[in-house]
Amino acid sequence: MIKIRATLVFTVLMAIGSASFFTQSCKNNTPDGMIIFTRTADDLKGDSSAYTSHCQIIAIDPRGSSLNVLSNDYYSAQSPVISYDGKHMLFSGKLTKNDASQIWEMNLASHKVRQVTSMADNCFCPDYLPGERIVFSKIITNDTLKAGYSIFTCNLDGSNTQRITFNPADYRALNVMKDGRVLTIESQVYPERGNRILMVLRPDGTKAELFYNSAADSKITSSAKETTDGRLVFTEKNGLAGKGNIISISYNRPLHSTKNLSSEITGDFMYALPLSSGKLLVSYRKSLSERYGLYEFDPENQVLGKAIYADNSYNVADVVVTGMHERPKNLPSEVDMGVKTGLLLCQDVNVLNPQQANTIKSSTIQIVGIDSILGRVDVESDGSFYLKVIADKPFRIQTIGKDGTVVQSTCGWISLRPNERRGCIGCHEDP
Repeated sequence: MIKIRATLVFTVLMAIGSASFFTQSCKNNTPDGMIIFTRTADDLKGDSSAYTSHCQIIAIDPRGSSLNVLSNDYYSAQSPVISYDGKHMLFSGKLTKNDASQIWEMNLASHKVRQVTSMADNCFCPDYLPGERIVFSKIITNDTLKAGYSIFTCNLDGSNTQRITFNPADYRALNVMKDGRVLTIESQVYPERGNRILMVLRPDGTKAELFYNSAADSKITSSAKETTDGRLVFTEKNGLAGKGNIISISYNRPLHSTKNLSSEITGDFMYALPLSSGKLLVSYRKSLSERYGLYEFDPENQVLGKAIYADNSYNVADVVVTGMHERPKNLPSEVDMGVKTGLLLCQDVNVLNPQQANTIKSSTIQIVGIDSILGRVDVESDGSFYLKVIADKPFRIQTIGKDGTVVQSTCGWISLRPNERRGCIGCHEDP
């Protein structure tokens, strides 16, 4: 039995949400309203998406004072996520120190656990997809595409595993949105390390596009979660040793709707989970000498509430609440593995971002692969092009001036899935 060394502070139910939010389901014996989170004695270094060596998954009941370690059988376990019917929980865990982390599923009523993935490499950040499938991140080793952590999907029994990202980048902190798309933190790893951005893509890997890009001196430090009023919240750190803040963006205009909800609060935020009541559960510490605890937060009034769990021996990395929640849309797939190419349409390479001077006039584009230039293509007189490329191979596009020199690298890495057709307005348009 693991000795619990914790200071627990439980608040009145109405401070977190309505009384109905914390009801017990008699039908399936699943404890709705339980708060489940990852805790670790390791230093998170200001980043809840970092993978620490030793974590535990903890459940607490806000109606009483009970605390339960759900991962006693594991050397390390983290990243809990609740199924749409509220009956099961996915998580990443390893039984011994030398094991690779795999994806597991726990029955929340019986606490029986079954292994989903059985791979040689570490698997992290699972989430449920509609259609009895899951999505997760897995480290790629000895890969000619120079990828880091790539995104995979598989059936709930671990079968039919499919890789859906192929760019030289890390993909972490996955979250399936209500519209059926996968939201992830992406950071380029080749040819140089890039800033973290929020990318969104379909569960088959198609239609990948930028969702949110923080300022150059800031770093996204947690996954983004949807609220009930059409926004998403996550945490972002200003500078390498700066303060972590709660950031809110609009689903409809994510790149131009940023709100800092905690700028006036002293201390450091690491994670934020929206509740049906409109409040947030947050991972927070007042000073660098403290550990991250679990607190309430009122986003409307931008006020930090009472502590739910605080123990200066542990950091709280992420949190979920048990219970049924909305199932995302089950998006159709256009991927056809019998087709070896994808098609990219650009309307006009000379369409500019409003922040740039209108000086670009290109008649040629250059296609750049991982370790070579793949070729040059003349664009049409109106600036458009229609390009067929080998599927699942990353490339970048550069515009070429009349003197033959590169005018500008027009985008980051792109890879198209087999039979995918993707279009854009222009190579420099306002995202």
